[in-house]
Amino acid sequence: MSNQLPTLANARRTLIANAALLTGAAALGSLFSPAVLASAGHGTPAAPTPPSAAGVKDGKSKTLTPDQTDWGVAGEAKKITRTINVTALDIMRFAPDVITVTAGETIKFVLKNTGKMRHEMVIGTPKALTEHAQQMVKFPKMEHEQAYMVHVNPGKTASMVWHFNRPGEFEFACLIAGHYQAGMKGRLVVASGKA
Repeated sequence: MSNQLPTLANARRTLIANAALLTGAAALGSLFSPAVLASAGHGTPAAPTPPSAAGVKDGKSKTLTPDQTDWGVAGEAKKITRTINVTALDIMRFAPDVITVTAGETIKFVLKNTGKMRHEMVIGTPKALTEHAQQMVKFPKMEHEQAYMVHVNPGKTASMVWHFNRPGEFEFACLIAGHYQAGMKGRLVVASGKA
């Protein structure tokens, strides 16, 4: 009988651990539902993206969703109206930290990482960026890629093309866990113009 007690105790621990894993998996499943992921800028587009919505990353073309956002749509490389260079610094800042464009412009953002850690530049509303940054703190290894973001490794340069078709006040930020919270963000003003 005494030999069975450790076995029963181990079986009970295993059952409790499995129940906890199943409960955790169910909670994570709802967190990573297609609707939640899509709202946070994660997930896959519902339909194939046309080649005209291509962005550029580390010199390679990529096809990204051209979906309309509050801050614009994916731009086409052949319609770039100007290039804006942005530097990501390990002091958790961008230079420049204020960018002004005009509605109707298609901008090529060239992000240069002069630091020793990975950075990214994500465009969005303050609310969308704050929510996304909170998710990145909870799940720091989460991978994501949308037309309105670009990731750049230390010492590298990457770019994205974005078409601003709506005026407004937006932000750009690095949403890597802890970077946004340390102040790595900037203002993006889209002045009225032809869209």
